[in-house]
Amino acid sequence: MEAYFFDWLNMFFRWFHVITGVAWIGASFYFVWLDLSLREPPKWKSDKGIKGDLWAIHGGGIYEIAKYKLEPEQMPKTLHWFKWEAYTTWMTGFALMSVMYYWGADQYLIDPSKMELTQLQAIGISLAFLAGGFVVYEALVKSPLKDSPKVFGAILFAILTASAWALGEIFSDRAAYLHVGALIGTIMAGNVFFGIMPAQRELVRAIEAGEQPDSTPAAFAKLRSTHNNYLTLPLLFIMISNHYPMTYGHENAWLVLALIGGTAAFVRHYFNLKHQDNHQPWILIVGSIMLFAIIGWMMPKPVETTQVISVERAVEISELRCASCHADKPSNAAFTAAPAGIALENADQLTANKQRVLQAVQTNYMPLGNMTQMTDEERSEFIAWASQAK
Repeated sequence: MEAYFFDWLNMFFRWFHVITGVAWIGASFYFVWLDLSLREPPKWKSDKGIKGDLWAIHGGGIYEIAKYKLEPEQMPKTLHWFKWEAYTTWMTGFALMSVMYYWGADQYLIDPSKMELTQLQAIGISLAFLAGGFVVYEALVKSPLKDSPKVFGAILFAILTASAWALGEIFSDRAAYLHVGALIGTIMAGNVFFGIMPAQRELVRAIEAGEQPDSTPAAFAKLRSTHNNYLTLPLLFIMISNHYPMTYGHENAWLVLALIGGTAAFVRHYFNLKHQDNHQPWILIVGSIMLFAIIGWMMPKPVETTQVISVERAVEISELRCASCHADKPSNAAFTAAPAGIALENADQLTANKQRVLQAVQTNYMPLGNMTQMTDEERSEFIAWASQAK
């Protein structure tokens, strides 16, 4: 019964997280495009305090959009704020992490082969990492480094890369990636809560009080928004990476994450420049070369072994280490059905899923967190069997 409710909570929060994430990222992409696409307005608009304008067509109509330097001639009766997309994305993401990685710590968070941890210890490390990582970012973004974008970006990239390596030494491979993504999401939501929204409230307060608005908070909010923009594509990769064990299950998973995340942020720069009519196609070319280089570097090497493993031995290993979950009726209380519908209880089932078995075992993706304590010798035998010609 517990597994049944676990699946429903998992599905609900994942669905809710995707919905709110789409809303937040969509708004982020739109407003970055909007801000970078503004052009010099005609004089009559400039005289009214308008910084830039643009025209767009969508949904059967033409829109005229203008952005004021600071305050408009008169505050509108209705002013639309964009904050709950960010807040609900973070809250649903944390709820999903709590259900999967805290409640299901033994299956998804803890890997005994890396570090023997109790559930409370693992959760404590997780929370301390998220809080500590956010504090470090806040210290950086409030330091003079914020005025040197390239240096700031390099330092933040190094911190996230080091975090990926360190987490990979503590948690399961899948959880390590997730925690880097959770930190990025926390930084992005924190930018909205602690930077962007206070600056916007101060702007509105000054206008309503008849004071001359200070441009400094607005500029700082814009900087935080820019940081969020460059973090978006790496975060989206991490969100989908749990479906691809070839990434987080790689022997140098931290480096895979750093290379793919760095390439994604680099490609994002192309679009930001393009919005300003600054076309730099060489960025896409270099980004494509980088991606193909990563693919080539990650390509699995053919298994070379003289071992001949019988299917009977493969079934024996599977019964010991796999079939508690991958069965028509799993004995593991965390599952109500075989994960991904893959049962591995007999020779026919194993043979039909041989390539999936090979990838899952080769990347250390399975068993999850090595909860069934598959030995290195058994893993080697399983890989040798799955690599043999039929």
